[in-house]
Amino acid sequence: MDIFWWILGSSFAMSLIAWIGLFALALNEKTLKKILLFLVAFSAGSLIGGAFLHLIPETVAEAGATTEMFLWLLFGFSLFFLMEQFLHWHHCHKVPSEHKKPVTYLILVSDALHNFIGGLAIAGSFLVSVETGIVTWLASAAHEIPQELGDFGILIHGGWKKYNALLFNFISALTIVPAAMIVYFVSSGVDTTFLLPFAAGNFIYIASSDLIPEVKGKENLKEGLAYFFSFLTGILLMLGVRIVFGG
Repeated sequence: MDIFWWILGSSFAMSLIAWIGLFALALNEKTLKKILLFLVAFSAGSLIGGAFLHLIPETVAEAGATTEMFLWLLFGFSLFFLMEQFLHWHHCHKVPSEHKKPVTYLILVSDALHNFIGGLAIAGSFLVSVETGIVTWLASAAHEIPQELGDFGILIHGGWKKYNALLFNFISALTIVPAAMIVYFVSSGVDTTFLLPFAAGNFIYIASSDLIPEVKGKENLKEGLAYFFSFLTGILLMLGVRIVFGG
């Protein structure tokens, strides 16, 4: 398949995850909360595994372990920190009753910006190789599922009707597509390898700052271990993909 169609198809498929809110409608709040935290732990492992087992090694193989590579990684990490500090961007993984009434429009704008950056990373990964693109997509998708469930819950709790919440959440997710297309069309004149360590920095920040704190330090040892093994499962998934692709 032509790389253009890989990039277009994968970016549009990612935006469709915004409709995961339909799944939440079929569950009661207690069940949703339990599932959501396991997904959060799993997605943290997937992001960490994707960064350290795929994106960073692929960058080293393509361009070497240069200072520039690590600067792009730090920039990707720092940019998401900046977004949280000044845009009050918040990936929410709690069910609606655990929130005060949020600024729902800010959630949509912030999510649109986050998805735009995600589109840059996914397209840049596919331009290196289809395998790297698939891994980046899988790690991103594992993170998007609990995020989109949380965003949907915020919109509903903020007074949005269910259909409008689903629709506008999807519209904010669509920013991933033009971002991916921009990368594809400029790639002929620009070396886009820097997007790999940039994405790795994004992944590490999201996992360590946003996801892991929500599932660590549980007073219930059994519950804490369950989340840890869910985290390990995410890492093992990324390791399995690397082994299958001959890494």
